[in-house]
Parts: sequence; C-alpha cells; structure tokens
Amino acid sequence: MLKNSNAILSRRAMLRAAAFTFGTAAIGLWAKEAKAANYPTRPIKIIVPFAPGGPTDIMGRIVAQHLGEAIGGNIIVDNRPGAGGNIGIGAAANADPDGYTLLITSSAYVVNPSLYAKIPYDPYKDFVPVAELGTSPNVFLVDPKMGINSIAELVARAKAEPNLLNYASPGTGTTPHLSAELLKIASNIQMVHVPFGGAGPAIQAILAGTVQVCCASLPPSHPHIVSGALKPLAVTGANRWFDLPDVPTMVELGFKDFIADTFQGFLAPAKTPPEIVKLLGSKSIEVLKIPKIADQLRNNGFEVIANGPEGMQRRITDEVPKWKKVIVNAGIQPV
Repeated sequence: MLKNSNAILSRRAMLRAAAFTFGTAAIGLWAKEAKAANYPTRPIKIIVPFAPGGPTDIMGRIVAQHLGEAIGGNIIVDNRPGAGGNIGIGAAANADPDGYTLLITSSAYVVNPSLYAKIPYDPYKDFVPVAELGTSPNVFLVDPKMGINSIAELVARAKAEPNLLNYASPGTGTTPHLSAELLKIASNIQMVHVPFGGAGPAIQAILAGTVQVCCASLPPSHPHIVSGALKPLAVTGANRWFDLPDVPTMVELGFKDFIADTFQGFLAPAKTPPEIVKLLGSKSIEVLKIPKIADQLRNNGFEVIANGPEGMQRRITDEVPKWKKVIVNAGIQPV
C-alpha cells in the first residue's frame, strides 16, 4: 500500500512539475507576443554610421519615414560618422538589444574587417540581420570643365600627369575607393586618394574644385549628374542605369569583371527579440515594395532588393571574403 501511495505521489509531483513547466513556457510565450504586440512604445533610433547626404543616409531617411508609419511609431535617424563607419557600427553593436536601436549600414560593414587591424564589432556575432534593402552602383565623376569625357581620356590624362590628379572617395576602404584603386591597377595609372567622411563631403569637394575626380555611389551623385554639375564617365554596375543610358559600364569599356556596388541593409544588435526582428524585417520589405517608394528610391539611384534576414545574412557571408581578396590584391595595408 505504501509503495502504491509513493507511486501516486510521485506521479502527482511529476504532473505538477510538468504543469508548472508548461505554464511557465506559456507565460513566457505570451509575454513575448505581448511585447511584440505593444512594440514600439517609444521612438526607435536608426544609427547611420556616415555623414548626412551619403547613400546610407538617403536610404535610411526614406525608409525610416515610411517604416515608422507602417509600425505605428516614431523613428529618428542618428548620424554617427567616423573611422570608415566603425564608430557608428560600434555604437550600434553596444546598444541595448531591445528593438529600439537599429543599424542601417553599407558595404563598409563587410569591408572593414579586412581594412582595419581592429574593429569594434564582429560581423558574424554582434548583429542579427533584419533586411537587405537595396544596392547601387558606383560612378566615376569629373568636373565638366576639365574636358574629360571618358574613362579612356581620364586614363590618358593620369598617364600624362602622374600623381597630379586627386580623386575623392567617401572614405578609405569604401567600395568607391576600392573601385578607384582597381581602375589604377588595371590601367597602370597614379592618382592621389583624398578620403572623406562620407559621400556627401566627397561630392562637395569635387563641386568646390578641391579635387578633380571623384568615385562615389550613385544616389548622392545622381542629382548633380542630372543637373550637369558633374560629368559621369562610367558606372560600376552590371548594367547601365535606367535614366543614364549614355553612361557605359566598366565592363562595357573592357574592364573584365569590374562590377562593384554598394549595398544598404538593416541590422539589429545581437539578442534583439526575434519577434521584433521579424516584425521590422517584414514591415521593411512591405515598405520597399510600395510602388511610389520603390520609384522614389530608384530615382535616387537605388535598386530595391527587399530581401529578408536570410538575404542580408547571405550577403554578409559572401562579401566579407570577397572584399578581403580585393584589399589584398590592391596592396592596401590594414590600418
């Protein structure tokens, strides 16, 4: 009898334990769902690790406005330029993973691990991907008053005047900088690199006549090309840009495999609640697929990608080793 009583008590204890475990799990799931349902309860900050006026800033401000409307909250853009994007990326990596700090970043995220001897983030561990937003080609630009109308003429001028031409880029290790270095290697020319803290300042430098040449991403360059203030010589995408039909690609000009674009993507600090990451990712994609917003981005020089976390993770995995190879081949030493 005692043995049977102990068995009954043991089963009751097991049932109570199971009920407690199930109840705790259910409460935890309910709490997560409630947290996601109530999100956001305060403004969300998107860190842009570059100066205002560059492609990441342009994309960030366009998407932030409409994403805020989609999730029923306020989103503010916080520019944290410096150190090729490392300052802003590091600030985002160290932010609380509560869904109220996001990072919008460019290709610098995947270039910097090979460009700098030490960076304030691990590209694989410190963030979770939210969405792959879009991409844009780079473009080689000159002041129209220089009388240079093609890449061939630029190469000829650089060979005639070694190291007398200065070229601006959004910063050391950015894809525009690496594109210009690839041009130098492929054409056996010398130009002096003048790095700036973003595409906006780099373009202002060529507009002001501080430098003669600039390589920048298309979005901040586009209005100055359309206005005639800057002369585009070539784009680095796989195809000509839709409203710049007379501007050739580098591949068309005989530079084999010369394709280099700048991507834009959303990331969140590691350990951000998955349900919030999912919400932000799905709403970002919804926003990007609204025709008027997609057209606005395209008219600003972006090709909309609109992929979820998997697409963003795939780009990170592919491009960290890709750009490392370019940096090594260009002979750029980590700083």
